[in-house]
Amino acid sequence: QVQFVESGGGLVQAGGSLRLSCAASGSICRNNTMGWDRQAPGKQREFFATITSGGVTTYGDSAKGRFTISRDNALNTVYLQMDSLKPEDTAVYYCYCIIRGHDYWGQGTQVTVSS
Repeated sequence: QVQFVESGGGLVQAGGSLRLSCAASGSICRNNTMGWDRQAPGKQREFFATITSGGVTTYGDSAKGRFTISRDNALNTVYLQMDSLKPEDTAVYYCYCIIRGHDYWGQGTQVTVSS
């Protein structure tokens, strides 16, 4: 069982920045793909970004241009740098780790962008 500690969410004004962190317990995620999804109010959860253990990144359409995923394998931590935030970025952001085809999810962290 993998557990996650997510941090960095909160309330920010439009145009501001936040950096989300997600630390996984143990070391198993170190060698596996990690990522972030998000779920906006009243909408389905959407794919956002992933990063392989080797640092190869993939972004969903909503994440391209203003968001950057990164990781620190030594700390078993994945990050999401969010810049030029917009009110429509308001959502719960979930981190996860893919282990042998199964997704293990964090509890989510709320990001609220005010106009």
